Amino acid sequence: MAITLDHTIVPARDKVASAKFFANLLGLTYGGPMGPFAQVQVNDTLTFDFDDRREPFEVHHYAFHVSEEEFDAIFGRIKEGGLVHGSQPWTPEDMQVRNFHGGRTVYFRDRDRHLLEIRTRTSKRDIADSADRQSQSS
Repeated sequence: MAITLDHTIVPARDKVASAKFFANLLGLTYGGPMGPFAQVQVNDTLTFDFDDRREPFEVHHYAFHVSEEEFDAIFGRIKEGGLVHGSQPWTPEDMQVRNFHGGRTVYFRDRDRHLLEIRTRTSKRDIADSADRQSQSS
């Protein structure tokens, strides 16, 4: 059996508002609270469980591999919402999209300052392509 991530707890100041924001931006559905969490089903196997019972909390980075069409839709909602975004994790406010090895990546912050990333190529593929290019140039 392959190991898959089942859920992750996302710290929030207001779990319901954060879950609704996240779901709306990524084109997902928020179905209401589940126990102490505000849960959003990300895909067939993963839920984000927003939890507002602990403060202060650390800010985290969440990266999502999406299709070109999903990227366009999510990025459209980012722009419509007037969200600050950027091309690198260290420049999440430069209002640029990163184009890398034929893929696109953008970073932005959610209501709780977590850094979200959407990308049209997987990190694994980017690493493999970079290694291939380095070995070809040697």
